[in-house]
Amino acid sequence: MIDLEYKGAVKRAPINMGKLRREAFAVRQANFPDEIKYFAPGLKSYAIPEFEQKNPNAFLPISLTGDGCALDCDHCNKKILEPMIPLDQKEGLFTMCQKMAAIGTESVLISGGSKKTGEVPFMKHIGDIKRIREELGLKVIMHTGLVSDEAEVAALKNAGVDGVAIDIIGANETIKEVYHLDATIEDYDNSLALLSKYELSLRPHVILGLHYGKFLGEYTALDMIAKYPVHSLVVVILIPMSDTIMWGIEPPPTDDVAEFFVKARLKMPDTYIMVGCARPLGEYKKIVDKAAVEAGLNGIAFPAEGIVSHSEGMGLKSLFFENSCSCGT
Repeated sequence: MIDLEYKGAVKRAPINMGKLRREAFAVRQANFPDEIKYFAPGLKSYAIPEFEQKNPNAFLPISLTGDGCALDCDHCNKKILEPMIPLDQKEGLFTMCQKMAAIGTESVLISGGSKKTGEVPFMKHIGDIKRIREELGLKVIMHTGLVSDEAEVAALKNAGVDGVAIDIIGANETIKEVYHLDATIEDYDNSLALLSKYELSLRPHVILGLHYGKFLGEYTALDMIAKYPVHSLVVVILIPMSDTIMWGIEPPPTDDVAEFFVKARLKMPDTYIMVGCARPLGEYKKIVDKAAVEAGLNGIAFPAEGIVSHSEGMGLKSLFFENSCSCGT
Protein backbone atom coordinates (compact mmCIF):
# COMPACT_ATOMS: atom_id res chain seq x y z
CA MET A 1 0.00 0.00 0.00
CA ILE A 2 1.26 3.49 -0.80
CA ASP A 3 2.37 5.37 2.32
CA LEU A 4 0.21 8.48 2.50
CA GLU A 5 1.62 9.96 5.72
CA TYR A 6 3.95 12.83 6.35
CA LYS A 7 7.37 11.58 7.45
CA GLY A 8 9.12 14.64 8.78
CA ALA A 9 9.59 17.02 5.86
CA VAL A 10 8.81 14.40 3.20
CA LYS A 11 5.72 15.29 1.15
CA ARG A 12 3.26 12.85 -0.36
CA ALA A 13 3.42 12.25 -4.08
CA PRO A 14 1.14 14.53 -6.13
CA ILE A 15 -2.16 13.02 -7.18
CA ASN A 16 -4.90 13.93 -9.62
CA MET A 17 -7.45 15.33 -7.18
CA GLY A 18 -10.00 16.11 -9.88
CA LYS A 19 -10.07 12.50 -11.00
CA LEU A 20 -10.11 11.22 -7.41
CA ARG A 21 -12.96 13.56 -6.49
CA ARG A 22 -15.07 12.39 -9.43
CA GLU A 23 -14.45 8.76 -8.48
CA ALA A 24 -15.43 9.43 -4.88
CA PHE A 25 -18.66 11.18 -5.82
CA ALA A 26 -19.54 8.36 -8.20
CA VAL A 27 -19.03 5.89 -5.34
CA ARG A 28 -21.42 7.96 -3.23
CA GLN A 29 -24.03 7.93 -5.98
CA ALA A 30 -23.74 4.16 -6.31
CA ASN A 31 -24.22 3.51 -2.60
CA PHE A 32 -26.51 6.21 -1.19
CA PRO A 33 -29.64 8.19 -2.06
CA ASP A 34 -29.13 11.63 -3.59
CA GLU A 35 -29.47 13.44 -0.28
CA ILE A 36 -27.17 15.08 2.23
CA LYS A 37 -27.78 15.60 5.94
CA TYR A 38 -27.07 18.78 7.83
CA PHE A 39 -26.91 18.86 11.62
CA ALA A 40 -27.21 21.65 14.19
CA PRO A 41 -26.88 20.04 17.64
CA GLY A 42 -27.58 22.03 20.78
CA LEU A 43 -23.97 22.97 21.45
CA LYS A 44 -24.49 26.52 20.21
CA SER A 45 -27.12 28.67 18.49
CA TYR A 46 -27.03 28.37 14.72
CA ALA A 47 -28.84 29.82 11.72
CA ILE A 48 -28.20 30.12 8.00
CA PRO A 49 -30.77 31.13 5.37
CA GLU A 50 -31.74 27.50 4.66
CA PHE A 51 -31.58 26.11 8.20
CA GLU A 52 -32.43 27.72 11.52
CA GLN A 53 -32.14 25.85 14.79
CA LYS A 54 -35.51 25.85 16.54
CA ASN A 55 -34.87 23.63 19.56
CA PRO A 56 -31.42 24.19 21.05
CA ASN A 57 -32.22 21.57 23.68
CA ALA A 58 -32.80 18.72 21.20
CA PHE A 59 -29.30 17.33 21.73
CA LEU A 60 -27.24 18.08 24.83
CA PRO A 61 -23.77 16.91 25.89
CA ILE A 62 -23.07 15.85 29.47
CA SER A 63 -19.69 15.57 31.17
CA LEU A 64 -19.65 12.90 33.85
CA THR A 65 -16.48 14.43 35.29
CA GLY A 66 -17.36 18.12 35.04
CA ASP A 67 -14.22 19.96 33.97
CA GLY A 68 -11.91 17.26 35.27
CA CYS A 69 -9.59 15.17 33.11
CA ALA A 70 -6.40 13.32 34.04
CA LEU A 71 -4.67 13.67 30.66
CA ASP A 72 -4.12 17.41 30.01
CA CYS A 73 -3.83 16.79 26.26
CA ASP A 74 -1.81 19.37 24.32
CA HIS A 75 -4.67 20.11 21.90
CA CYS A 76 -7.37 20.44 24.52
CA ASN A 77 -6.25 21.22 28.09
CA LYS A 78 -9.80 20.30 29.21
CA LYS A 79 -11.36 23.04 27.06
CA ILE A 80 -13.43 20.52 25.09
CA LEU A 81 -15.31 19.84 28.33
CA GLU A 82 -16.31 23.49 28.83
CA PRO A 83 -19.40 23.53 26.55
CA MET A 84 -20.71 20.32 28.13
CA ILE A 85 -23.20 20.31 30.97
CA PRO A 86 -21.43 19.10 34.13
CA LEU A 87 -23.11 16.26 35.97
CA ASP A 88 -24.45 17.19 39.39
CA GLN A 89 -23.25 14.16 41.32
CA LYS A 90 -25.87 14.67 44.05
CA GLU A 91 -28.71 14.94 41.56
CA GLY A 92 -27.55 11.98 39.51
CA LEU A 93 -27.55 11.29 35.79
CA PHE A 94 -31.10 9.96 35.51
CA THR A 95 -32.70 12.93 37.26
CA MET A 96 -30.60 15.30 35.18
CA CYS A 97 -31.78 13.65 31.95
CA GLN A 98 -35.36 13.59 33.23
CA LYS A 99 -35.23 17.39 33.51
CA MET A 100 -33.66 17.61 30.05
CA ALA A 101 -36.44 15.50 28.55
CA ALA A 102 -38.98 17.89 30.08
CA ILE A 103 -37.48 20.81 28.10
CA GLY A 104 -37.46 19.00 24.78
CA THR A 105 -34.20 17.06 24.77
CA GLU A 106 -34.31 14.05 22.46
CA SER A 107 -30.70 12.84 22.57
CA VAL A 108 -27.72 13.14 24.87
CA LEU A 109 -24.00 12.64 24.53
CA ILE A 110 -22.62 11.13 27.72
CA SER A 111 -18.94 11.98 27.85
CA GLY A 112 -16.37 13.39 30.24
CA GLY A 113 -12.70 13.65 30.97
CA SER A 114 -10.47 10.61 30.82
CA LYS A 115 -8.68 8.65 33.46
CA LYS A 116 -4.90 8.25 33.08
CA THR A 117 -5.64 5.03 31.20
CA GLY A 118 -7.62 6.89 28.54
CA GLU A 119 -11.04 5.65 29.66
CA VAL A 120 -14.06 7.81 30.46
CA PRO A 121 -15.38 6.60 33.87
CA PHE A 122 -18.98 5.68 33.01
CA MET A 123 -19.54 2.41 34.87
CA LYS A 124 -20.89 3.84 38.13
CA HIS A 125 -23.62 5.49 36.03
CA ILE A 126 -24.50 2.44 33.94
CA GLY A 127 -27.77 1.81 35.82
CA ASP A 128 -28.92 5.36 35.14
CA ILE A 129 -27.89 5.07 31.50
CA LYS A 130 -30.10 2.00 31.11
CA ARG A 131 -33.03 3.82 32.76
CA ILE A 132 -32.54 6.87 30.52
CA ARG A 133 -33.00 4.65 27.47
CA GLU A 134 -35.84 2.54 28.83
CA GLU A 135 -37.87 5.03 30.90
CA LEU A 136 -37.19 8.36 29.20
CA GLY A 137 -36.73 7.11 25.64
CA LEU A 138 -33.81 9.45 25.04
CA LYS A 139 -31.24 8.46 22.44
CA VAL A 140 -27.88 7.95 24.16
CA ILE A 141 -24.49 8.31 22.48
CA MET A 142 -21.60 7.28 24.71
CA HIS A 143 -18.10 8.68 24.45
CA THR A 144 -16.09 5.92 26.09
CA GLY A 145 -12.46 6.64 25.40
CA LEU A 146 -10.35 3.51 25.26
CA VAL A 147 -12.04 0.30 26.41
CA SER A 148 -10.37 -2.91 27.51
CA ASP A 149 -12.73 -4.44 30.08
CA GLU A 150 -15.12 -6.85 28.42
CA ALA A 151 -17.57 -6.63 31.32
CA GLU A 152 -17.87 -2.86 30.81
CA VAL A 153 -18.56 -3.27 27.10
CA ALA A 154 -21.16 -5.95 27.87
CA ALA A 155 -22.78 -3.52 30.31
CA LEU A 156 -23.00 -0.86 27.60
CA LYS A 157 -24.69 -3.36 25.32
CA ASN A 158 -27.12 -4.35 28.07
CA ALA A 159 -27.90 -0.68 28.76
CA GLY A 160 -29.10 -0.32 25.17
CA VAL A 161 -27.00 2.68 24.21
CA ASP A 162 -27.65 3.88 20.68
CA GLY A 163 -24.05 4.44 19.73
CA VAL A 164 -20.46 4.67 20.89
CA ALA A 165 -18.23 7.56 19.84
CA ILE A 166 -14.50 6.96 20.17
CA ASP A 167 -11.54 8.96 18.88
CA ILE A 168 -9.17 6.73 16.92
CA ILE A 169 -5.49 7.72 16.78
CA GLY A 170 -3.17 6.08 14.28
CA ALA A 171 0.28 7.22 15.46
CA ASN A 172 2.07 6.18 18.64
CA GLU A 173 3.89 9.53 18.66
CA THR A 174 0.56 11.39 18.86
CA ILE A 175 -0.75 9.15 21.63
CA LYS A 176 2.36 9.83 23.69
CA GLU A 177 3.17 13.45 22.84
CA VAL A 178 -0.32 14.95 22.45
CA TYR A 179 -2.43 12.78 24.76
CA HIS A 180 0.36 11.96 27.26
CA LEU A 181 -1.13 8.50 27.33
CA ASP A 182 0.72 5.24 27.95
CA ALA A 183 -1.00 3.37 25.13
CA THR A 184 -0.41 2.35 21.53
CA ILE A 185 -2.38 2.23 18.31
CA GLU A 186 -3.02 -1.44 19.10
CA ASP A 187 -5.05 -0.33 22.13
CA TYR A 188 -7.30 1.71 19.85
CA ASP A 189 -7.62 -1.21 17.44
CA ASN A 190 -8.45 -3.53 20.34
CA SER A 191 -11.11 -1.08 21.55
CA LEU A 192 -12.79 -1.19 18.15
CA ALA A 193 -12.56 -4.98 18.11
CA LEU A 194 -14.12 -5.33 21.58
CA LEU A 195 -16.94 -2.89 20.88
CA SER A 196 -17.60 -4.66 17.58
CA LYS A 197 -17.67 -8.04 19.30
CA TYR A 198 -20.70 -6.86 21.27
CA GLU A 199 -22.28 -5.36 18.14
CA LEU A 200 -22.41 -1.87 19.54
CA SER A 201 -23.15 0.84 17.00
CA LEU A 202 -19.76 2.45 16.39
CA ARG A 203 -19.29 6.10 15.44
CA PRO A 204 -15.47 6.49 15.46
CA HIS A 205 -13.93 9.95 15.08
CA VAL A 206 -10.69 10.85 13.32
CA ILE A 207 -9.11 14.22 14.18
CA LEU A 208 -7.22 15.57 11.16
CA GLY A 209 -4.02 17.42 12.05
CA LEU A 210 -4.02 16.23 15.65
CA HIS A 211 -0.21 16.01 15.68
CA TYR A 212 0.42 19.76 16.03
CA GLY A 213 -1.37 20.55 12.78
CA LYS A 214 0.38 17.85 10.73
CA PHE A 215 -0.96 14.62 9.33
CA LEU A 216 0.58 11.69 11.20
CA GLY A 217 -1.47 8.53 11.53
CA GLU A 218 -4.79 9.67 10.06
CA TYR A 219 -4.64 7.11 7.28
CA THR A 220 -3.56 4.39 9.70
CA ALA A 221 -6.61 5.26 11.80
CA LEU A 222 -8.78 5.05 8.67
CA ASP A 223 -7.34 1.62 7.87
CA MET A 224 -8.16 0.45 11.41
CA ILE A 225 -11.72 1.74 11.29
CA ALA A 226 -12.37 0.25 7.86
CA LYS A 227 -11.83 -3.26 9.26
CA TYR A 228 -14.96 -3.03 11.40
CA PRO A 229 -18.70 -2.69 10.69
CA VAL A 230 -19.08 0.89 11.86
CA HIS A 231 -22.34 2.83 11.76
CA SER A 232 -20.61 6.02 10.64
CA LEU A 233 -17.22 7.70 10.48
CA VAL A 234 -17.05 11.23 11.85
CA VAL A 235 -14.17 13.39 10.62
CA VAL A 236 -13.19 16.49 12.58
CA ILE A 237 -10.29 18.90 12.19
CA LEU A 238 -7.92 20.30 14.77
CA ILE A 239 -8.90 23.73 16.08
CA PRO A 240 -5.87 25.33 17.79
CA MET A 241 -7.43 26.69 20.98
CA SER A 242 -6.30 29.44 23.32
CA ASP A 243 -4.79 28.33 26.63
CA THR A 244 -3.46 25.16 25.04
CA ILE A 245 0.03 24.25 23.85
CA MET A 246 -1.29 24.20 20.28
CA TRP A 247 -2.55 27.79 20.31
CA GLY A 248 -1.11 29.62 17.32
CA ILE A 249 -0.18 26.62 15.21
CA GLU A 250 -1.69 26.26 11.73
CA PRO A 251 -4.42 23.66 11.20
CA PRO A 252 -3.73 21.11 8.46
CA PRO A 253 -3.78 22.46 4.88
CA THR A 254 -7.20 22.32 3.29
CA ASP A 255 -5.77 20.36 0.35
CA ASP A 256 -4.73 17.58 2.73
CA VAL A 257 -8.19 17.61 4.32
CA ALA A 258 -9.87 17.38 0.90
CA GLU A 259 -7.61 14.48 -0.03
CA PHE A 260 -8.51 12.64 3.17
CA PHE A 261 -12.21 13.10 2.42
CA VAL A 262 -11.99 11.48 -1.01
CA LYS A 263 -9.73 8.67 0.19
CA ALA A 264 -12.07 7.97 3.11
CA ARG A 265 -15.03 7.74 0.75
CA LEU A 266 -13.15 5.37 -1.57
CA LYS A 267 -11.87 3.31 1.37
CA MET A 268 -15.33 2.99 2.95
CA PRO A 269 -17.72 3.17 -0.01
CA ASP A 270 -20.94 2.22 1.79
CA THR A 271 -20.29 3.79 5.22
CA TYR A 272 -21.88 7.05 6.28
CA ILE A 273 -19.11 9.64 6.59
CA MET A 274 -19.84 12.89 8.39
CA VAL A 275 -17.96 16.12 8.99
CA GLY A 276 -18.32 16.75 12.71
CA CYS A 277 -18.68 19.97 14.69
CA ALA A 278 -14.98 20.67 15.26
CA ARG A 279 -13.16 22.50 12.46
CA PRO A 280 -11.68 25.97 12.02
CA LEU A 281 -14.10 28.76 11.11
CA GLY A 282 -14.14 31.39 8.37
CA GLU A 283 -12.84 30.75 4.88
CA TYR A 284 -11.20 27.50 6.02
CA LYS A 285 -14.59 26.09 6.97
CA LYS A 286 -16.15 27.09 3.64
CA ILE A 287 -13.35 25.36 1.73
CA VAL A 288 -13.46 22.08 3.65
CA ASP A 289 -17.27 21.93 3.68
CA LYS A 290 -17.32 22.36 -0.10
CA ALA A 291 -14.65 19.66 -0.38
CA ALA A 292 -16.76 17.34 1.77
CA VAL A 293 -19.79 17.70 -0.48
CA GLU A 294 -17.72 17.16 -3.63
CA ALA A 295 -16.00 14.12 -2.12
CA GLY A 296 -19.36 12.46 -1.60
CA LEU A 297 -19.59 12.67 2.18
CA ASN A 298 -23.03 12.16 3.70
CA GLY A 299 -23.43 14.92 6.25
CA ILE A 300 -22.02 18.07 7.80
CA ALA A 301 -22.55 19.60 11.23
CA PHE A 302 -23.10 23.37 11.27
CA PRO A 303 -22.54 23.81 7.50
CA ALA A 304 -20.94 27.02 6.28
CA GLU A 305 -23.11 29.51 4.43
CA GLY A 306 -23.46 28.66 0.76
CA ILE A 307 -22.85 24.93 1.24
CA VAL A 308 -26.51 23.92 1.20
CA SER A 309 -27.09 25.63 -2.15
CA HIS A 310 -23.84 24.17 -3.48
CA SER A 311 -24.90 20.63 -2.58
CA GLU A 312 -28.34 21.16 -4.08
CA GLY A 313 -26.64 22.37 -7.25
CA MET A 314 -24.89 18.99 -7.35
CA GLY A 315 -28.24 17.21 -7.29
CA LEU A 316 -28.44 16.44 -3.56
CA LYS A 317 -31.60 16.92 -1.53
CA SER A 318 -30.94 18.65 1.79
CA LEU A 319 -32.21 17.11 5.03
CA PHE A 320 -31.93 19.04 8.29
CA PHE A 321 -31.58 17.70 11.84
CA GLU A 322 -31.29 19.42 15.21
CA ASN A 323 -29.14 16.60 16.46
CA SER A 324 -25.55 15.44 16.53
CA CYS A 325 -24.03 13.90 13.42
CA SER A 326 -23.01 11.05 15.75
CA CYS A 327 -26.72 10.33 16.22
CA GLY A 328 -28.09 10.58 12.74
CA THR A 329 -28.03 8.70 9.47
